[in-house]
Amino acid sequence: MEHSLIKVSEEELSPYRVFSESEWARLRADTPMTLTSKEVRQLQSLNDPVSIAQVESILLPLSRLLAFYVEATQQLHRATNRFLGSNDGKNPFIIGIAGSVAVGKSTTARLLQALLARWPASPKVDLVTTDGFLYPNAVLEAEGLMRRKGFPESYDRPALLKFLSDLKAGKRNVQAPVYSHFYYDVMPGQHVIVDRPDILILEGLNVLQTSNLPRDGKAVPFVSDFFDFSIYIDAEEEVLHEWYISRFMRLRETAFRDPGSYFNKYALTSDEEALAIAEALWADINLVNLNENILPTRPRADLILSKIETHAINEVRLRKL
Repeated sequence: MEHSLIKVSEEELSPYRVFSESEWARLRADTPMTLTSKEVRQLQSLNDPVSIAQVESILLPLSRLLAFYVEATQQLHRATNRFLGSNDGKNPFIIGIAGSVAVGKSTTARLLQALLARWPASPKVDLVTTDGFLYPNAVLEAEGLMRRKGFPESYDRPALLKFLSDLKAGKRNVQAPVYSHFYYDVMPGQHVIVDRPDILILEGLNVLQTSNLPRDGKAVPFVSDFFDFSIYIDAEEEVLHEWYISRFMRLRETAFRDPGSYFNKYALTSDEEALAIAEALWADINLVNLNENILPTRPRADLILSKIETHAINEVRLRKL
């Protein structure tokens, strides 16, 4: 009996639709551009340039897509409440943004927040980073985890899960801890208040991380369980390496020069010593975290934004429904 072999391409098996920048830009339709060039510059991070043209071609169409998602999710929430005969309050739409260190998560998150907040309905859009949920340095030092900072085990996962659970439950005035990059530590006694936003953006290295599922089938909540939409910002390893080193060396000339900065010691070294330190931090910590924990979560994202050497996004991958 003969068996016919059906060849299926990798593209056909992919769960994503792939768009070039120009193809994605056409999906903007009539979505108005509500940010100026000056505002775009103010929202970008150090060493993460972004042009207003890229905001128009990539983030505006994404804003339009998210408008549809938010509306559909709210309708589903109302339908569930009708079925249950309950009214459990406002349920925020939560967007997760993941990716490597130095890939530009913060810039994308801030620009997206600004665009979403300027929808005609003027929704309340809050932005929280997972940095605040890192264990304080004193705890990390006691546990021997300072060189694992940013790895999954360095976060107070129960606190982060409770934060998201309280938000999804519609609770008022939910507190999120504050992290200082200047002091390189969680700030004791400082919090930001998140009070029932329409949309919450949660940005962090490992927000799409999972763990091994239990064989007994018991529930193990993940941070991503609370997401209504997730974004992974991607770039090739060598490009990320270059961006990380470049940012480190630029910070030596800016923030690190302040005597109060945790990293001031690096501003006092020679260029050669500083470069060697940056290379070691990348190779021993950030690259390991990328390959072991961050990159493996990329296939879990609803949307992947791929960047090239110029920091421009040249490809968008949207998960098929």
